[in-house]
Amino acid sequence: MNKQPSQLAGVYAVTQPRPDLQEAVAAVLRGGVGIVQYRDKSEDADRRREEAGALCRLCEEYGALFLVNDDVDLAAAVAAHGVHLGRDDGAVVAARQQLGDTAWIGVSCYDDLDRARRLVAEGADYVAFGSIFPSPTKPESGLAPMELLRSGREATGCPTVAIGGIDAGNIHEVAAAGADAAAVVSALFAAEDPEAAARQLVAQWQRSR
Repeated sequence: MNKQPSQLAGVYAVTQPRPDLQEAVAAVLRGGVGIVQYRDKSEDADRRREEAGALCRLCEEYGALFLVNDDVDLAAAVAAHGVHLGRDDGAVVAARQQLGDTAWIGVSCYDDLDRARRLVAEGADYVAFGSIFPSPTKPESGLAPMELLRSGREATGCPTVAIGGIDAGNIHEVAAAGADAAAVVSALFAAEDPEAAARQLVAQWQRSR
């Protein structure tokens, strides 16, 4: 899949562990989600590799981007489209050397515009700011001002992703604020019907652009 900035847009699903994860990811893809990040902090490397490989193949079927959270080795092993790196997840330069020029490398920048500039200079392809709203996934996270979504793009020239507490009731705010994509966790993967939740989020996003 050729890397185009326009691919990094819209509703961006970040997985939560659940026993039916493959079915849930298939559901959000049917619902119109175009980006999936596999996030699993467990120690079961074999299960994570098997699960990531299956999700990568599923995303290929739907023409969606598949990224792995934190683990560059896992991203390389399953031929993911890229990796998302947090504060302690290793250097962008090292990830680029391992994954190659065609891989997407995203970085968490929290509320730090200087960090965004620095990591884009090192080769990151997109920057994520948040938490934009209080997050049930990371309740300890501080809040980032929504203005960063637009100023981050202007400062780096790269797509910006909003993350943290985003759901169908507020996704229109981050769309209107200039985010290229909205990373959604619980509103998709804690939903009783992930496909319906995805359709609602995608519709709200599209109405607000």
